[in-house]
Amino acid sequence: MLLFGIITTVKIRIAENAGFCYGVKRAIKIADEALKKNEIIYSLGPIIHNPQVVGEYEKKGLKVVETIDEAKNAVLIRSHGIPPQVYEQISEKNLECIDATCPFVKEAQDYAKQLYEEGYFVVIVGDQNHPEVKAHIAYANYKAQVINSIQEAKNIEAQKIGVISQTTQSMDNFVSIVSEFVKKAKEIRIFNTICDATEKRQESAKELAKNSDLMIVIGGKNSANTRKLYEICLNFCKKVYHIETKEELKKEWFEGVENVGITAGASTPSWLIEDVIKAIEKIENDIY
Repeated sequence: MLLFGIITTVKIRIAENAGFCYGVKRAIKIADEALKKNEIIYSLGPIIHNPQVVGEYEKKGLKVVETIDEAKNAVLIRSHGIPPQVYEQISEKNLECIDATCPFVKEAQDYAKQLYEEGYFVVIVGDQNHPEVKAHIAYANYKAQVINSIQEAKNIEAQKIGVISQTTQSMDNFVSIVSEFVKKAKEIRIFNTICDATEKRQESAKELAKNSDLMIVIGGKNSANTRKLYEICLNFCKKVYHIETKEELKKEWFEGVENVGITAGASTPSWLIEDVIKAIEKIENDIY
């Protein structure tokens, strides 16, 4: 089901699964509750990958730090999770630990640890620079190999392979990589740790892109899942733009366009989506 509004000759449709996911909603709720009890809380890295939300919460007292040494009194663990050693540092400094790690991320951490302890060559499908993946590596005792393509999978020679995924990975990419391992490994154990919400978001974006002249993907430029939505939409729509806010919209994008599709990353709040829709409505009224 797609929600839509009609503006003169232009139809704007919003992907059914767009915006905040469960893990992000949960992290925001935890932060709100904690800020009622503490004037200032220190977030180990931005709470979510959306600069606008991070800016709003900084005004409320949620200060972003990069290391435990910068924190005082209370530390918020963002939805992406942290390595186990960091929990130890928090305990050693006697800081209150407010853990907002997404449950799906925690599950992937447990699998990474399990596969390592069972003697598998641990492979993580994802972005090696993403904080979630960095934590997964730590749970595999820093022995995991991070890959993101079939070619990288072909370069792995291990015969006993254990595979997990970054929770926001593309299912198509995950399956293609696993299929490569099935061809070569003597023993393979696979845990599908892609979040259900990620699958649904990507699928609804794909279906919408197929029937749109123009796709707008809203979300932080530093958001891996938003970038993935952008890449998926590019496969099915000729005109796709990744923006963070309505200020990035350009009038010329919409000239001659009849169907506009909108999707948004897991860290994109509803008010940002609404702002973009209103701005598009104004642009279209100006054109027509």
